[in-house]
Amino acid sequence: MAAAADGLGSIAIDTTQLNMSVTDPTAWATAMNNLGMVPVGLAGQQLVTDSICVPGFDPSLSMMTGITPINPMIPGMGLVPPPPPTDVPVVKEIIHCKSCTLFPPNPNLPPPSTRERPPGCKTVFVGGLPENATEEIIQEVFEQCGDITAIRKSKKNFCHIRFAEEFMVDKAIYLSGYRMRLGSSTDKKDSGRLHVDFAQARDDFYEWECKQRMLAREERHRRKMEEDRLRPPSPPAIMHYSEHEAALLAEKLKDDSKFSEAITVLLTWIERGEVNRRSANQFYSMVQSANSHVRRLMNEKAAHEQEMEQAKETFKNALTGILTQFEQIVAVFNASTRQKAWDHFSKAQRKNIDIWRKHSEELRNAHSEQLMGIRREEEMEMSDDDSGDNPSKKLRVDDSALAAQAYALKEENDSLRWQLDAYRNEVELLKQEKGQLFRTEESLTKDQQLQFLQQTMQGMQQQLLSIQEELNNKKSELEQAKEEQTHTQAMLKVLQEQLKSAKELAEINGHDESQANEINVLTVALVNQDREKNSEKRSPGLKSEKEALLIGIISTFLHVHPFGANIEYLWSYMQQLDSRISASEIEMLLMRLPRMFKQEFTGVGATLEKRWKFCAFEGIKTI
Repeated sequence: MAAAADGLGSIAIDTTQLNMSVTDPTAWATAMNNLGMVPVGLAGQQLVTDSICVPGFDPSLSMMTGITPINPMIPGMGLVPPPPPTDVPVVKEIIHCKSCTLFPPNPNLPPPSTRERPPGCKTVFVGGLPENATEEIIQEVFEQCGDITAIRKSKKNFCHIRFAEEFMVDKAIYLSGYRMRLGSSTDKKDSGRLHVDFAQARDDFYEWECKQRMLAREERHRRKMEEDRLRPPSPPAIMHYSEHEAALLAEKLKDDSKFSEAITVLLTWIERGEVNRRSANQFYSMVQSANSHVRRLMNEKAAHEQEMEQAKETFKNALTGILTQFEQIVAVFNASTRQKAWDHFSKAQRKNIDIWRKHSEELRNAHSEQLMGIRREEEMEMSDDDSGDNPSKKLRVDDSALAAQAYALKEENDSLRWQLDAYRNEVELLKQEKGQLFRTEESLTKDQQLQFLQQTMQGMQQQLLSIQEELNNKKSELEQAKEEQTHTQAMLKVLQEQLKSAKELAEINGHDESQANEINVLTVALVNQDREKNSEKRSPGLKSEKEALLIGIISTFLHVHPFGANIEYLWSYMQQLDSRISASEIEMLLMRLPRMFKQEFTGVGATLEKRWKFCAFEGIKTI
């Protein structure tokens, strides 16, 4: 740490390397006059401190001192002072670098104007550079503001600088208005007034958009997590119906603590349609168990009503006691206001007593009205009843008991009726099962017919699968034919180029046209050999009687024409026999049988023609 402190002290105190004493007013005025600026400050006044004017700042100082490099543009630690308050005028100071010196602008002039800051701006425009300023000098000056990722310098004394972070742009804007001088030269090419402004770059805007999208995604994720946290939990899943689950549910329905959960499951099963003839008795017993809770719920309601009546009575008695105490307090205040006691109180005490008395009277009146309202409600409830004497109440209780007995008898009647229906359903099921064991001959014949139809359908499905396989084979053959066509076209182009080159060579060497024809015949033979090899690998046999008939007719036609015939001539002849046939089908058929038909090219240049010949006898000889 001591070494680091000594290193920093050497940076701030060593001013012997300055070409000009900053504290000397005469030298300062001379330098400002050389730059064409009006000197600012009084004679004998120190404009800037020696600690700010650091001679030759070296960013690689950390390697020698072993300490972390200090950014000179950090407020309070480097060349640029901390930003002053907005209401205080900014006083800029001289900045010394290794290759140049930056002189501040006149503080009496208005601050330099800047354009509106683009979103995510990391690039600045720097104009007014000296003509002799190099990219290294620009980097030396502006790397004090932060890490520079790119510098694009123009030939017209301006450049664009892109920083790593956005806050570094604000530090670079601080240098706007400074006059830059290279070394100690007074030449115009070595000085210039800097103008630093925000620049709009597509890279900055793209990074800003990516950042905004990332923040939006984070915000959506945060909101979703908050919604998921605040969302009420999902209800438990309802199990599927089975006899075991139904038995467990029946036990739960009898338990008062598990009744709420069990009644939900029962309702779900009934809505799903689980009730059928086999399970009707179980569901009826569960419904009956649910109905047995009606009395319990009515008893609980009556108990809660009784508790509410007791609470009302307790509240009324407590309110009556409170009202009595309020009456006593008001009586005390009234007695205090009589002349016997009133004359002995001071003026302030009388005022307080009067205020307390009024407040107590207001509270007493409010409680009295509340108590009267409770009594009025009780009287209205009593008036709603048929009669208010005790014998009528006993009669009402007796009527309710009779109604409860009638309701119980009705429930028993319903249960017996439902049991009878369940027995009937069981009998019908037994009859159906017995009928299935003794099936009639008609049912047997129907089963045989059904099996026969199923076998027929299976045969049709097999036929359909075979037809689909044939269709797939034809599709594959069509694709192979297309590939062969493209291959022949490519070979044709290559042969045409070879023919042209051979013709040119023949003209140069003085050969005649017969030699060119021989070259054409040789090349065509090579192509036919290649095609025969490929077709031998992929040529399938004949697939229909129609193809065999076509091959016989074409063979006869080509045998009559020993010099061959083109595909159009052959197609025109075949159309007289079958109008639905196409030239492409004929050509594909010929290409599939290379041992019977071969293709030759005759002519040169524009007279080049493709002809098919019958070569089956030659193939037999070679075999």
